[in-house]
Amino acid sequence: MLPVKRAIMVLLSLLVGLFLVGSWLIASLNLEFAENAMGKLRERQITDTFYANLDRINAHHRLMEQSTRGLARAGGLLLRTPSEPAALASTLRNALQDLPDSYGSSLWYVEGGRPARYAYRQGQSIQVEPLSADEQQRLSGWFQRLRDLPSPGDPAQQWTAAYYKSSINSVVISHATLIRDQTGRPVGLAMTDWLADDVIRTVSRVEVTPSTFAFLLDHENRNLSSLSDAPDVDRAQQLIDSVTALQLHQRLQEAPVPVINTRQLSSPMQQLLHHVGQQDYSLFFSPTRAGMIFGIGVPQSEIDAVLTPMRESSTRIQLLAGAIMLIISALILYLVAGTLRQLHNLYTDTLTHLPNRERLLADLKKTHTASLLLLNLDAFKEINDFYGHQCGDHVIATLAEALQQHLDERADWGGSRLYRMPADELAIWLPGHHSEEQLAPALTRLLDFISNLNIQWQEQDIPLSASVGVACCNQRDARDLTGEQLLPAANIALELARTDNESFVFYDASQGIREGYEQNLIGANRLRAALDEQRIVAFFQPIMDVASQRIEKYECLVRMIDEQGEPVSPIHFLDLAKKVRLYRAITRCMIDSAIERFADQPYSFSINLSCEDLLDPELADYIITTVDSHVIGERVIFEILESEGIENYAAVRQFIDRAKALGCRIAIDDFGTGYSNFEHLMRLNVDLIKIDGSLIRQLDENPTAVTLCRGIVQFAEELGIQTVAEFVHSPAVLKKVQALGIHFAQGAAIGMPSASLITEIRMLDADKPGTSS
Repeated sequence: MLPVKRAIMVLLSLLVGLFLVGSWLIASLNLEFAENAMGKLRERQITDTFYANLDRINAHHRLMEQSTRGLARAGGLLLRTPSEPAALASTLRNALQDLPDSYGSSLWYVEGGRPARYAYRQGQSIQVEPLSADEQQRLSGWFQRLRDLPSPGDPAQQWTAAYYKSSINSVVISHATLIRDQTGRPVGLAMTDWLADDVIRTVSRVEVTPSTFAFLLDHENRNLSSLSDAPDVDRAQQLIDSVTALQLHQRLQEAPVPVINTRQLSSPMQQLLHHVGQQDYSLFFSPTRAGMIFGIGVPQSEIDAVLTPMRESSTRIQLLAGAIMLIISALILYLVAGTLRQLHNLYTDTLTHLPNRERLLADLKKTHTASLLLLNLDAFKEINDFYGHQCGDHVIATLAEALQQHLDERADWGGSRLYRMPADELAIWLPGHHSEEQLAPALTRLLDFISNLNIQWQEQDIPLSASVGVACCNQRDARDLTGEQLLPAANIALELARTDNESFVFYDASQGIREGYEQNLIGANRLRAALDEQRIVAFFQPIMDVASQRIEKYECLVRMIDEQGEPVSPIHFLDLAKKVRLYRAITRCMIDSAIERFADQPYSFSINLSCEDLLDPELADYIITTVDSHVIGERVIFEILESEGIENYAAVRQFIDRAKALGCRIAIDDFGTGYSNFEHLMRLNVDLIKIDGSLIRQLDENPTAVTLCRGIVQFAEELGIQTVAEFVHSPAVLKKVQALGIHFAQGAAIGMPSASLITEIRMLDADKPGTSS
C-alpha cells in the first residue's frame, strides 16, 4: 500500500507541475501573441506616421517642382518680348507669391543679352536682385548637367544638394528646370530654393515617441536633422554623425512599392537596427521624390515601452495565478494525502499494521488460484478475561510479528500474505494450486510453531494453540471456488475444526456444507418473514380425561404457515430458530396466541417451555407478567421439555415458584426417556408428568413397556402427581392406558393438533397410527 501511495503522490505532483508549466506556457504564448499584436500595431503606427511625413515632404517637393516648371514656362514666354528687367522681376515675384513654402527663385539665360535675376523673401517683402557672377557660374554648370541628362524629366535629377548661398547668407536646397524656347531648345534655367531652416522645421514636425528624431539626407549625404535644436548638442551630434556614417543611400534596397489606404506610395520604407552609445534605435528610412533620404530614429526602449505595462501586468497575473494554483495544488495534495492515509488506515489493522479483512476481501476479488487459511486462537477469550485486553492485544501483536517472520523465512510459504482478521483470527493467503497432501505438513509445522512460541505477560507464560480452516480454489470432486468464495469456505472449515476439536480442516465443496448453510439462510429469512407477517400460529391438541372420557385441556403446539397456507411442523424450523436467535420471538408469540385463544374458554391449556426459555430472564419475566395480567394462571400448565436437560435447578425452580404463585401447574414432558427424570421429580415442584410416547405407543404389544409405565404410574400416585399418556394412537393403546390408571391421554386416537378446538372425540381404528405433535 505504501509504494502505491507514494506513486500516487508522485503522479499527482507531476500532474500539478505539468499543469503549472502548461499554464505558464499558455500565459507566455498569450503574452507573446499580445506582444506581437501590439508590436505590429505599434509598427503600423510608426509606419503610418512615417509615410504621412514622407508624403508631406513629397507633396512639398511636387509643389516646388510645379512652381519651378511654371517659372520656367514664364521665362520662356519672356523670350518673345524685349528684354525688360521689370517684367523679369514681376515674374519672379509672382512665382514666390504662388508658393509660400519656397524661399527664393531665379531665372538665368544662356544668352548674355538677357538679364539674370534672383528673388527672395525678406520679412514680409520680396527682394529682386541681379545674380552674382558666382551664382551665374553655378547656374551655368547645373544648366550643362541638366541639358546632358539622358532623362532630364527625372525629378530626382533636378534637385540639388544643400549648399550655401552667399547672396542670402543661408543654406538652401534648390530645384532647377530648363527654360526652353518655342522650338524646345534649352535656353536657360529656372530655380526655386527651399531654405535649410524650413527643411529642418518640416522634419522637426515628425512625432512618434518623445525621443524620436527625424532626418533628411541630401544627395551628398549631408544631414538636415531635427536634432539641430536638441538641448544635448553632443548627443545630437553623435546621432547625426552615426546616421551619416551609415551611408543610407548605399543601403537602399529594391522592394515592392507599398500601398497604404488604397494610395500607392512613391517608395517603400526600409528599417535598420542602429546602435548608438548604450542605446538601440530602429531607423525607418526611404528616398523622397527629390532623391533625398527621409528617415526617423525611434529608441527601441520606447517602442518596447508600450509592451512593458503589458508584460508587468502579465507577470503579476502569472505570479498571482501561480500562487493561487500552488496553494490550491498544495491543498489538493494535502487532501489526497489525507484521503490516502485514511484509505491506508481503512485497509490496515492499527494493532499489527497488517492488512485487514477489508484488504483481504479486495485482494480476493482479484484472486484466481490460491488457498486461504483462517487461523483462530483457542481459548483466547479466557486470556482476555483473565489477563485483560492489553494482554490480548500483546498476544495478537506478538503472534502476528512472529508469524510474518516465519512465513518470510519458510520456502513453502513463498508469496504468502498475512492478514489481521477481527477478534482473535489471522488469515494467510497463499497463491497457486495446492492440495490437502501438499499443505498438511506445512500446516502441522505452522501450528507447532505457534504452540512453541514463548509469549509472556507480566512474567507469566501465555500458552497458545490454534485451529485452522483451509479453503483452496481447486476442489477435487466439486466445482472450483472463486477468490471471493475462499473466505466463507475457510470460515466453514474453521467452524468444523473447532466443533470437531481438530487442529485443521480443509473445506470440501462436495460435502454440500455450503449448500446447507445457504438453506439455513433461506429458512431464516422465511422464518423472519413468517414472524413479521404473523404466520407463526398455535395449533391445539385435545387432552382427554381418561375416567370421564371428556376433553378437559389442550396442548398448544407451534406451527408456521408457509406461503401456500400450509402448516409446517416445528421439527423443520425450531432448531434453526435457535441458531438464528428467533426462538425467543416464537415463544413470546406462542404465549400471546395461547392466552388470547383461551382467555374466554373454560379449558386448561399447556404450553411447552424449554430450559432455554426458563433461563432467559427477560423472557421469563414476560411470561409471568403476561399470565398475571390476564388472571388466567389457574388454567395454565407449563410443560418443561425433558429432552433439553435441566442443569441449573435453582433458576428453573425460581421460575416454577413464581408461576405456581399465580396458580399455574408444572408438567415434565417426555418422562421416562432420560436418567435424570426422577431427579427432576425430587428437585422440582411438579404437578403432572407426561409419559413419553416411545413407551405409550408400545403398550398394546410390548410387555416391557407396560411394566415400565405401570411403575411410573405407581411412583407418581405415591407422590400425588397426575400422569398423561402421549401418543395414544389407537383404541387398543387407549384401553391399556385406562387399565394402567393413567389420568389423561392425548394422541391420534383422541384428536390431532388443529387450528380450531376439538371438543368431541372421534376414535380411530387401531391400524391407523398418527402423531401427537
